[in-house]
Amino acid sequence: MITKTPFGRTQHSSTRILFGAAALGAMRQDRADKVLELLLESGVNHIDTAAGYGDSEERVGHWMAEHRKHFFLATKTGERSGAGARESLHRSLERLRVDCVDLIQLHNLVDENEWEQALGAGGALEALIAARQEGLVRFIGVTGHGTEVAAMHLRSLERFDFDSVLLPCNYAMLSQPDYAADFDALIAICRDRNVAVQTIKSVARRRWQGDDGPRYSWYEPLREPGAIERAVRFVLSRDGLFLNSSSDATLLPATLEAARNAGATDSIAYREDELRADVERYGVEPLFVPGGPQGI
Repeated sequence: MITKTPFGRTQHSSTRILFGAAALGAMRQDRADKVLELLLESGVNHIDTAAGYGDSEERVGHWMAEHRKHFFLATKTGERSGAGARESLHRSLERLRVDCVDLIQLHNLVDENEWEQALGAGGALEALIAARQEGLVRFIGVTGHGTEVAAMHLRSLERFDFDSVLLPCNYAMLSQPDYAADFDALIAICRDRNVAVQTIKSVARRRWQGDDGPRYSWYEPLREPGAIERAVRFVLSRDGLFLNSSSDATLLPATLEAARNAGATDSIAYREDELRADVERYGVEPLFVPGGPQGI
């Protein structure tokens, strides 16, 4: 089975692989149900979706009447105003067919102007705090992409005591010294404050280079099982980090298998020579670099 560990201060023991339900965004319900069966078989007990993930919330909602008790359920809102966030949350609750979600997250909060609006008077955060008081959500988090996200999360934690953060983590991203320094600073603060740290893009290879496919994700992933295992175990070698599975559902079985193989003997330097070789062999590149595109 996949190792579980406390998800920050939530008192929930989550599997270190969290199911990234963006994978369900364009999926038929019958196929989505098969994914749920795999999650249940593997013991995965944490689902992460978002209002902006196509039909994902509806696909997850189809399961909730029978399986709600098995999962810590998280979603996200991309709205920055209080009114917009309230409307988004209520719509998510309807689509998920639940009265309360365990975690609501401010989605991709990195842009300076959006950050000021969302965390300011009348902004999305105020609405989510009110929703928590009303029992519609239990915890509040923040997510983001790009090279500035770790630094922005540090600022967000100065403004509000978020329960979780989410950001990219893979060997290529952490090979950039500035990003690695911000990432490590964020991890230290989160550890001190018992804030859950979720990671994304663990098995990313690079941005798409031409017309090759199939494209189940906006970036090209690693596909060779050994490379996927090394990428997954690199993330899980860091104590306390959670890994959100890819939006490419075809990679889920290999990701789960890699997580089952990960153990206490792994270290941060786990097979680093092989990871460097994977960079050369597969042309692995950071999805985000300073001065480059910061979005998807």
